This record gives sequence, C-alpha cells and structure tokens, in this order.
Amino acid sequence: MTEKSRILVVDDEASNLRLLGTLLSEEGFNVSVSRSGEEALEQIESNPPNLLLLDVVMPGLSGYEVCQRIRERTETRALPIILVTGARPEEERVKGLDAGADEFLTKPVNREELLARVRSLLRVERLHRENVEWNELLESRVQDQVAELQRLGSLKNFLPQKVAELIVSEGGDSLLKAKRREVTVCVIDLRGFTPFSETAEPEDVVCVLGEFYAEMGEIVEAHQGTVEHFAGDSMTIFFNAPLEIDEPERQALLTAIAMRDRFELLCSTWKKRGYDLGLGIGLSKGYATIGAIGFAGRWQYAAIGAVTNLAARMCSSAQHGEILAPLKFIVSVEEIAKYESLGDKEIKGFHRPIAVMRVDGLKDSAAESGV
Repeated sequence: MTEKSRILVVDDEASNLRLLGTLLSEEGFNVSVSRSGEEALEQIESNPPNLLLLDVVMPGLSGYEVCQRIRERTETRALPIILVTGARPEEERVKGLDAGADEFLTKPVNREELLARVRSLLRVERLHRENVEWNELLESRVQDQVAELQRLGSLKNFLPQKVAELIVSEGGDSLLKAKRREVTVCVIDLRGFTPFSETAEPEDVVCVLGEFYAEMGEIVEAHQGTVEHFAGDSMTIFFNAPLEIDEPERQALLTAIAMRDRFELLCSTWKKRGYDLGLGIGLSKGYATIGAIGFAGRWQYAAIGAVTNLAARMCSSAQHGEILAPLKFIVSVEEIAKYESLGDKEIKGFHRPIAVMRVDGLKDSAAESGV
C-alpha cells in the first residue's frame, strides 16, 4: 500500500516541506510538495494524491479555504486531509472540522504520530477507493443485464423464449446454426375454427385464440417443450430442441394428454358462448436439422425434416379429442401409453403407408405413479 500511495505536502515554509517530505519518503511514500494553496489545487486537479498534508497558515489561500474547495468538488470530496495546526490547536481544529479536515497534527510534528495518522487515513482511502470500484463494477453489470434484458425482449419477438434466452446467455448466435438432432414434435390444431372465424366477431376470435394459447403454452412450459411457431389456430412444439432433455417422447406424450384434458375445460366454457370447437393432436419423433431459417430482421427457429411433416399429418387426420402418432413414436412410450392401432394409412407426402396409433391415455400403473 505505502509504495503506491502518493502524498501531497503543502506548506509555504521550505524547511517544513523538507522535514515532512523526508519523514514520509523514508517510509516508502511517494511524496509531492507544494508551497501554496493555489498550486496545491492545481496539482490535485491534474494528478489527485491519495492523501493531503496541509498547513493551515499560508499566504493567499489558507488551509481552511483549500479544504473547503476540495470538499466542494465531487471528484475530490473523499480525499483524506490532515491539517497541520499552529499555536492555537483547539481553535484551529474546530475551524478545520468545519472546513472538512479528517485529522490534525500540531507543530512541531511528532514523527510517530504523523506516520500513524497517515497510515490510518490511507487505509480508509484505500477502502473507499475499493468501494467505488465495486460500485462501478456493479453498475456496469447492472447495465449489462439491462442490455441483455432489452436484447432478450427483442429476440422474443422473433424466436421462441428458450431460444432467445440461450442466445443471450451464451453471448452469441451459435445456437442458431444448423445441426442434426433427434427431436419429438407435437402439433395441435383447432377443429371447426374456419366456420367459427367466419361467423364470430374478430374480437371474439382473438379472445378465443388468446385463451387457447395461454392454456396450451402453460402446459408446454411445464413439460420442457419449445413452441416453434403459431399458425393461426395451430401450434408446433419441439422437445429436445434447442435444449436437450431427458425422455423427450415421454414429455411430449404427457404434454399431449394434458392439453387434450385442459381443452375439454375450455370447450365447456366456449360452448356457453355458442362456440363449437375441437382439438386434434399429432405426435412424431425422428431426426431433423434444427436451427434458424429466414432473413435479416426476421428469423424463425425451425426443425426441417420428415418428422415435422409427419406430426402435422397426424394432427390433420385426428378428430376432436384424438391424439395420433406413428408406431415409431408409440414404441418409445409403450410402457406408459394406452393406445390402439388404426392400421396402416396412406399419408400425404409419404411414399409408404404409415402405421397410425391413437393414444387413449396413460396405463393405470403410470397414472397411479403420477407420471
């Protein structure tokens, strides 16, 4: 601490400057001197010291006036000041306190007392400096966090929430680069929405969609799913992308069943308003290329591959309340799923028939265990 601490000694008497400068230099302090209050203020402004040793009685600006000017400036308000008093120490100490001095020494200066007071104030100065540095660091971190939140808010307008959060936390867009991964896809779609939207008021349509997405979105979040996009009255959900999760097929199945059950409650409310709507759900699993597609200013996180198309086809084939999935998906959840085969079906976009299964719910053992 002492080797780095700079002390400015101010006194109009050359002999006092030599004496105090020598005592402090011998202790390893970096000492600067000034012979007037005006010169001292100039030095403090250009190169602030860690501590000021200031004589009271000087021509021009007195030690009191120098103190007052130092305390008036924000940059030097915390600078430690030791006033060196003369013949009337008690009277001068009262004036010094009013002016803003921290410590006092009486002439002739006692070496041990001088060094003790200097070291004490330098410790305080160092702690104050560290506190300022910590405050600046905290302020910088707060500003960075605010910037991240603003960036996250902007990204959420274009990307799923989990994708946006990961981009911000990683500090880059590597997450959006295309990569191959096995994913599970769930697609849900309202039945009877077209005739409903043709006859209902636009405000009612928006209200219904808002309620629908709010209820379904809550279930998706609870099961670690990522909503890829909304398309009018439908929703596409990924599991195992962008975040890898344990047992994505199981999570997708539980999501589908929970959404079907929750939808029944919505239906009962909507029917009281004269709205007749249903829900179809499709599931599928397989490999896809996941990442961002689009153009500058408008990106969408997507999974490109047959797995997404198959889930969408399963959904479009499902009647109200049905959850349809190919056999490949059912095999991965057959320990907990109660299902029924609907046989091989010709699916648009697929050259070979697909073995289609209807999920009726969870097996009794799975339901009892709270899966």
